Amino acid sequence: MKLRVLLGLAFWCALFLFSCKNDDIVFDTPAQSLKFSTDTVFCDTVYNQMRSETYAVKVYNNDNKDVQIPRISLEGGNASLYRINVDGKAGTDFRNVPLRKNDSLFVFVEIAPTANAPEAIAEDKVVFETSAGQQKVTLFSVVQDAEYFIQSDKNPNILTEDTTWKNDKAKIIFGDLTLAEGKRLTVEKGTKVYFHKKSGLNISKNAMLDVQGEYQNEVTFRGDRNDTRYDTLPANWNGIRMEAASTLNMNYAKVYGGTVGLQLKDNIATINNSIIHTFQSFGIYAIGANLKTNNLVMNNCGEADLAIFKGGSYNLTYSTFANYWDLNGSLSGLSIYATNSWKDGDNEYKEPLVFNMTNSIAYNNLSNAVLFAPTTGQVFNYNIKNSLLKYDDKAGFAFENNNNIQNSIKNVEPKFANYYIHKMNLRVKEGSGAIGKGIRLVAGEKDITGTERKNPSTIGAYEF
Repeated sequence: MKLRVLLGLAFWCALFLFSCKNDDIVFDTPAQSLKFSTDTVFCDTVYNQMRSETYAVKVYNNDNKDVQIPRISLEGGNASLYRINVDGKAGTDFRNVPLRKNDSLFVFVEIAPTANAPEAIAEDKVVFETSAGQQKVTLFSVVQDAEYFIQSDKNPNILTEDTTWKNDKAKIIFGDLTLAEGKRLTVEKGTKVYFHKKSGLNISKNAMLDVQGEYQNEVTFRGDRNDTRYDTLPANWNGIRMEAASTLNMNYAKVYGGTVGLQLKDNIATINNSIIHTFQSFGIYAIGANLKTNNLVMNNCGEADLAIFKGGSYNLTYSTFANYWDLNGSLSGLSIYATNSWKDGDNEYKEPLVFNMTNSIAYNNLSNAVLFAPTTGQVFNYNIKNSLLKYDDKAGFAFENNNNIQNSIKNVEPKFANYYIHKMNLRVKEGSGAIGKGIRLVAGEKDITGTERKNPSTIGAYEF
């Protein structure tokens, strides 16, 4: 037994010594230029005091020998807004970095601007020094100044006075931000409001949210991840919740990338010239609300662009409810859903519903875009005039020989310029069934771009 133990120990010692000998590598200075996965790293827009995502640059050694890179550093040194991580170590300057033959290593990059960083383009370079000369990878990002609203155990995050948000600083919200009862929040043109994951804005009873955007200077509500891929992803933030008896005035806003865009509950809302898209559940979730829309564009919402519950009053004009949701096939992907009942736990509420849609489009890539679910014993009045619908006989209402459907069209392709979210353009093209099918409502009508409407006009938010 002792002999077997001794022989075993001798074997493992010999193996260890042999392995150590073979791992004794001599590293040379690179004789040729290094190769990189990219020559420029475009980091997403960041805000003062917040770190960006981490980006990776892959460095390749195409020499048929092991090399040692004499120096990898940030050109801006310690004053740089960027930080790099090389071979598992963070810093700004690294010496004698080994890289085996025909192998690669990662250099990880992030930007972390300080509180007083200027609002500007932030640029730096990662410098690789070898015997073949200097090589550089450019780092590029935009830094914005920001104002933070952070909910915590000690800070309920409540706006207790009338407040105006200007566009000089982005507004970054962590947790829920609440506008106190009876107060007014005015959001001026060009203001950007960003929400961290699972964050939202609550407008209390008798309070008002007044969004004052302008064409090409819209107010933006979205998640705080500015990498462009997040423009096409839902569930990055919760949404805006309007409580009972609150008021929403929204003009030229862009709202996107969350779970529920707007929740309206027994309140008054007017939405003009706005775009709402890419929400996990609903773009607008309305419970007994009084809603008016004009030149509203919606798309890409899992359950429905506009979902109406409990009842209320809805007047929709010159609006485009497209829904080409394709992220989860189990969701209904409707343009409009309406019923005059609503369940809250064990309680069910039913109220009269009035629904009027004029000069509007409700279209998707399914067999039906609109679904009505009237409740027995409750008033469900609807009138659809000069509109274009995707329709089948499961819509909950008859299309033909129905006095509530006037001068409207079913199942005629609107021919959107581009309904894909990454380059969404819901203007209609030549040959669209929406062109010239609208009815003039008032003199001097304009579309979402400020273009004067023709007579007869184009159905939807955009004039052709």
